[in-house]
Amino acid sequence: MAAARADATAPALVRADRALAWAPWLVLALGAGTAALVPGDSGGTPVRITLVVTLGVFFATLVLRLLVVAALRPSRRVPLLFLAGAVAVWAVGSASVSLGQTVTAVTFPAPGEFLCFASYLAMAAFLLVDRPRRSPLTGAVWLEAVVVCGAAVCLAAFPLLTPLTSTFGSGGLALLLAVLYPLINVVMFAVVLAQVLVRHREPSLASVALLLGFLGLAVADSTFLLGHDDGTYSTSLVLAALWGGSFALVVAGACERRASVVAPEDGGMRSTVLLASAAGLALVMLMVNPPGLVGWSVKIPALVTLVGVGARMSIALREARGAAEAMRLSMTDELTGLPNRRALLSEVDTRLRSERPIGVVLLDVDGFKDVNDSLGHMVGDEVLVTLAHRMRANLDHRVTLARLGGDEFALVVPNDDVLALHETAQRLRTVLKDRLRVRGLDLSLDASVGITVRKAGDQSSTELLRRADIAMYQAKQTGAGALLFDPAHDGLAEHRLSRSEALRQAVTNGQLVVWYQPQVDARTGRVVAVEALVRWRHPTEGLLSPVAFLADARTSGLMGAVTEVVLRRVLADTRRWAEAGFTFRVAMNWAPPELVGGRILPQLISALDDATFPADRLMVEVTEDSFLAEPERAREALLELRRHGVQVAIDDYGTGFSSLSYLRDLPVQEIKMDRSFITPVATDERSRMIVQTTAQMARAFGLRLVAEGVEDQAAAAELLPMGVDVLQGFHVARPMPASEVAPWVRRRQAERPSSAAAATISLDAFGQQG
Repeated sequence: MAAARADATAPALVRADRALAWAPWLVLALGAGTAALVPGDSGGTPVRITLVVTLGVFFATLVLRLLVVAALRPSRRVPLLFLAGAVAVWAVGSASVSLGQTVTAVTFPAPGEFLCFASYLAMAAFLLVDRPRRSPLTGAVWLEAVVVCGAAVCLAAFPLLTPLTSTFGSGGLALLLAVLYPLINVVMFAVVLAQVLVRHREPSLASVALLLGFLGLAVADSTFLLGHDDGTYSTSLVLAALWGGSFALVVAGACERRASVVAPEDGGMRSTVLLASAAGLALVMLMVNPPGLVGWSVKIPALVTLVGVGARMSIALREARGAAEAMRLSMTDELTGLPNRRALLSEVDTRLRSERPIGVVLLDVDGFKDVNDSLGHMVGDEVLVTLAHRMRANLDHRVTLARLGGDEFALVVPNDDVLALHETAQRLRTVLKDRLRVRGLDLSLDASVGITVRKAGDQSSTELLRRADIAMYQAKQTGAGALLFDPAHDGLAEHRLSRSEALRQAVTNGQLVVWYQPQVDARTGRVVAVEALVRWRHPTEGLLSPVAFLADARTSGLMGAVTEVVLRRVLADTRRWAEAGFTFRVAMNWAPPELVGGRILPQLISALDDATFPADRLMVEVTEDSFLAEPERAREALLELRRHGVQVAIDDYGTGFSSLSYLRDLPVQEIKMDRSFITPVATDERSRMIVQTTAQMARAFGLRLVAEGVEDQAAAAELLPMGVDVLQGFHVARPMPASEVAPWVRRRQAERPSSAAAATISLDAFGQQG
């Protein structure tokens, strides 16, 4: 109900505010015209009565407008009420003096003057309260405000107050009050100016109105006091109009809608000019050295101004030193002390503007991730520092060497000789290959290097760095060591970016699907497992195999998201097959980062707590390089899987370091022989020996041996007598969607023969179908 009344009242208050904005000026004009037409001189009683009535109505409209605006804007109610009280008190004091003049001569200071003085103090309170709430300002900004106030008081007080010395030569209370009148208004003028400077008041027409209003009051007070004759009052229509117009400007500025203020900007040149001007003005005031009370009214602000300027200059010097240090740090790599990416780009831009020849060389340390993963980041940092010092020592002083981040370094060479750039790249690679002893280990590192040179029309440092990056990527992919940028490869980087973005959308939009390839018992032909294989149902390219996108997933950091998609799908499919009565295992592949990364394993364990099937129905396949990077963390992850009943298989066995120790010590149930040994087993004697030896070893360790990549009957016939337990490959079945797995298994069970010999024949027959 109260809110409804407020909504209904607001439009009426807005209309009243608009009407009252013009009313004081109209009253002032009508009063001045009436006083001019009233018979008698300006000091006569009729004229003075006319002025009292005019000023009474005039100040009533000002107070009424302030009350209306205070009701409209509750956030500014307190300062506006301060100002309304100040205007009302000044009107009462002025009216008492003017009414006294209608009877007899009034001597300065009259009792009403003290009301006028109290009014000015209330206006000062209005200025101090009327500012937006904001975070505290810095000491430097406050000092600038002090300097502005001091300089403004000096500038305005000297011409306004100095003549009062001769008028009130006897001193005492009369001189003190005569000086304080204009001085308070000058101070209020300076306060408004300082508030604008520190953004506590917006630079607007409202602020200009306040400045002109307080300056007008100072001029009116000073002029009024200078016109005293034998200590008695002497007023005129012009002075009355000046007072009234000044109050109208102050009220108009106070009633304008406040705009949102912004944080003070850093204006170095503006601050310098301000400080120099203020200091010069203060020195001039001290040199002039006005006498008496008026002199101290000028000299004290001048001294405050000089102290403020000195303090602000001290802060400015400290800020300058800090800014220089911050700039240096922002252009320096914290670890190696070399220039960083920002410094390198700035150097390249400078050379591009000068039209000088330039070559950019980008270097990426090969295999550095293994150093970090195996020995820790502290050792990795030591290696980077040593390599940086080596390279810097082997380069010409005119060459800028920068660290871009991680294990990437870049050179800016002041020439575009391709052969010389290649020699520089090879020299750096040789330096990196020199033996590096860290924590008792001897390391020998290599690097992939991309080179580009300035071309006609090149104006962008980022473009040169992009071309060098493309060349470096090609050198890493091909193993060439160092390559010059080839425009034919310019689209590859863009293709990688677009492919990564499309893959990110695929993960989000459910375009990734999981197919399954069956595994069968080599002796009975019974389906014992299926392996989950991810596919991408691309909207324009159709169904893509893992080979087409997993490498992009790794380089773009999306492998974890892909693994999460596969995990969720595998859990759902395993539950559905278990409810249908199937008992085969479901295997899924985890890359080393996913095994030890700490994201996927907790998700699997959490899902197993709510699973409706035995945990040993799931199998996680990991590659041998999972134990190279972080062996302890990999071991802990595998032990955690086994504690929850999940089986573990070593995938692509034979292609890694193939240490027997991890087969002995780790909780592994299965090893999968890589297809590179299985496919030629029927024709290659060495492959047969490797497979047979591995089968004997697996049997000794109590492990299952899976042969993947069984493509034909000949390979299947060779593997069975060797002791291979499980067969997987196109000869058994091709990968199929999850919806086809159950029907395929049922058909397989219906066709399964009862003897091992018949199983081999059945494998061949079904292989023809697959």
